[in-house]
Parts: sequence; C-alpha cells; structure tokens
Amino acid sequence: MKELEPTTETFREIAAAADRLLAGLDALGDDDIAAPSRLPGWTRGHVLSHLARQVPALERLLEWARTGVETPQYANRQARDAEIEAGAHRLAADLVADVRESARHFQRTVEELPAPAWNAAIRPFTGELCTPRRILVIRLRELELHHVDLAVGYDVADIPATARNIVLDDVLGYYAAAEGMPDFTVRGGDGAQLARFGTDGPVVSGEPADLLAWLAGRTSGARLDTTGELPVLPPWL
Repeated sequence: MKELEPTTETFREIAAAADRLLAGLDALGDDDIAAPSRLPGWTRGHVLSHLARQVPALERLLEWARTGVETPQYANRQARDAEIEAGAHRLAADLVADVRESARHFQRTVEELPAPAWNAAIRPFTGELCTPRRILVIRLRELELHHVDLAVGYDVADIPATARNIVLDDVLGYYAAAEGMPDFTVRGGDGAQLARFGTDGPVVSGEPADLLAWLAGRTSGARLDTTGELPVLPPWL
C-alpha cells in the first residue's frame, strides 16, 4: 500500500488539499449542506461530517504509533457510521468550522509527531499493517476525492498532478490487493503501463484523471479507451 515520507513537501501537499477544499465551503448555506452529494445516500453534510470526524480517528492511529499502545481507528463500522450520521445534520457554519479546525489539528499532529513514531507498526480500519506514513496518503486521498464528492465545482481533473498521482498510485495499490479482481491492464494516455491485474483481459487506457475517476468509482469510465468491455471492479473501500 502507498506510503509517503513525512517531509515538508508532503505536509505542504496535505495542507494545500485542505485549503482547496475549505476555499469552497464558506459560500454553502444550510440548504446546500442538506443537498445530495455525489455519493449515493450521503448529503454534503455527511461528506463534511466524515472529513471532520476522520481526523480524531486517524490521530488515534498516530497516538498508537507514538505510545506503542494499540488504539484502533474506530471501535467498529457501526460506530464510524453513527459518528458520521450524528454530525451530518448540523448547521452549515458549524460543520465548516469543524472541518477547518480538524484540518488544522491534523496538520499540527503530523508535523509534531516524533521521528521514531513514523517507523511504528499500526493497523488502520481497512486492515493493512503499515506505518504512519500510510496515514498521510489516506488523508490526502480523502481530502481530494471527497472534495469531488461535494459537487461544488471541483472534479477529479482539477486535482493537481502531484496529489492526483499519489491518489492514483494508492487506488491501484488497493486493487492490487483486492479479492475478485478481473484480469486487465491499465495504461496511461502515453501508453505506459501503470498496472496489470492477472495475466489476460482487456487493456484500459486514458489520461490519469480519467483513470482515477473510474477506478475510484466516481465515473462510469466513458472517457477511457479499452480493447474490450470495461472490467467490473470490486467495491471501492
């Protein structure tokens, strides 16, 4: 699974993603927050509640790394879902303030994490054994993809190339370990092979933004080229 080194450049990338997200939120009113997002069954309020409440969950993993005391990200999926639901129906100003303050808190937490902690073994909710470097990828991915999900004029094509490529690598890594993957090959618009699943199947090619949008379940893949039918992917996260 994709990990990032805890460098100034990485911290800046995460902060920039949060800033892009927050720049479009102050104009949202209560009716806007209650409107559907691009995620089935979730309003914009659910997306924002998830982004805000994700921070203390990720920070529990960072505390695990810092202290060596196992601290799960969530008690269980039901607890995670209940936490998101509980915050989803707040006033727009309260939700936006929560997203803003939690983003600031996360930034301080990762920047102040002691150097030895970055090598500690932890296990996120998704089950992989990793170091806190993985948390940096998770946060960047969630900021960028959920910004798209808010349906506020930000699309996968708007994600800056550095962040987009990190997220695309992470998504390809997720599918490399997923069960039930069909056989197919992924190629970029320049023809370079990005990933191969199995030993046969069609070749799916396209620009990085279009590939990411499809692989992450945000589009049908209509903009992609394929030598056969587009594969049916396992559920995304």
